[in-house]
Amino acid sequence: MSNKRETIALGLSGGVDSSVAAFLLQKQGYNVIGYYMRNWSSDLGKFKCPWKEDRDYALRVANHLKIPFYTLNFEKEYKKKVVDYLFEGYQKGITPNPDIMCNKEIKFKIFLEKALKLGADKIATGHYAQVKKDSPHIRSGEAGKNGFHLLKGRDKNKDQSYFLYTLNQKQLSKTLFPIGTYTKPQIRKIAKQAKLPTADKPDSQGICFIGEVNITELLKTEIKPRKGDIITTEGEKIGEHDGVWYYTIGQRKGIKIGGGIPYFVVEKDLKNNKLIVAKGSWSEELFSNTCIIDDIHWINKKAKLPLKCSAKTRYRQADQIGILDKYKNSYQITFKEKQRAITSGQSAVLYQKEECLGGGIII
Repeated sequence: MSNKRETIALGLSGGVDSSVAAFLLQKQGYNVIGYYMRNWSSDLGKFKCPWKEDRDYALRVANHLKIPFYTLNFEKEYKKKVVDYLFEGYQKGITPNPDIMCNKEIKFKIFLEKALKLGADKIATGHYAQVKKDSPHIRSGEAGKNGFHLLKGRDKNKDQSYFLYTLNQKQLSKTLFPIGTYTKPQIRKIAKQAKLPTADKPDSQGICFIGEVNITELLKTEIKPRKGDIITTEGEKIGEHDGVWYYTIGQRKGIKIGGGIPYFVVEKDLKNNKLIVAKGSWSEELFSNTCIIDDIHWINKKAKLPLKCSAKTRYRQADQIGILDKYKNSYQITFKEKQRAITSGQSAVLYQKEECLGGGIII
């Protein structure tokens, strides 16, 4: 079956992954249109987003492949939905995940909506993930609106399903992940064979669209410092900090305590502006075998509880076996083994084998 009639709006970021996605879609016969999302161009003090360089790469790729190319400006929405969310979360003492919010509010919401209005049949991105549709022979009552599943990318080292757990059935039905069945080395090889301008371009790091930044320095542009005490779990004052909101659970770097003893953040007392630290990375206070989550989202049908599954409480973590069940007005994951540095504001993402079931915000 030919895909030539289908028009795909591809998020062309200027990186190698989305570039190869464009090449693969074109090779499959789709009508590909490249869109660069200009989400952040403002300067935060000394922080500058490399959007001009990225857009130039995206344009060069589009010209190389002879596909149409446009720039969409989502700066206003990105500031409100992602950047403000980041600052507000840290000010409340939690550690939010801006990349998850960017996917939820920008790429798979306003970009998808805009692309469909402009005449696209679907959107595509360079994420390492896969979408699986239920087979047609499944009874309609079983499939119904629950026909799409989010699976991990083939390259387990690059799998990005963790950042995509907020996607719903409608979004998945309108989304393609062309590189999801490839490994990163394969993507680099394809890029070189296709002579794509991004073949040797390094992968981007840091916050989605803003780039690689020192998070503490970034936060200081909006959240004023307020000195407070650094207290050990035994109650001893051993130093001062500039504000508890600049730190995250499990953090060692940046605490600036001398003496050669490694201290790690185990608690943030926002009310009294005290930073609680413990000695050593294996301190008992850093570990817990339970995790409470809120704002739970199911990608497919809602699971029956209690649910035996695996979960990640941070990106790149190995799947951790546990049981999900109701807990008061929220949900709780009880892990088989104790987990290190479970952090409020981050997401706990649920899996069964290769399928991402959904997830929620850690409270």
